[in-house]
Amino acid sequence: MAKRKLNYRFHNPNPVEVTADYILKVMIEANAGKVAKAIQEVSKQFPDGEENIIEK
Repeated sequence: MAKRKLNYRFHNPNPVEVTADYILKVMIEANAGKVAKAIQEVSKQFPDGEENIIEK
C-alpha cells in the first residue's frame, strides 16, 4: 500500500501583521511556564536580592 502524503492549505484573510501578532501571543503563552521556571532558577542564585551586573 502506498503511503499518502498529507497536504494542508489554510485560508488566512487577516493582514500579515495581525497573523504575526497572533502567532507571537500563542508562543508567549505556550512558553510562559518555561520562562517562570528559568526566572525562579536564577533567583535562587541571588537569595539576598543581589544583582548580577555585567560591566561593559
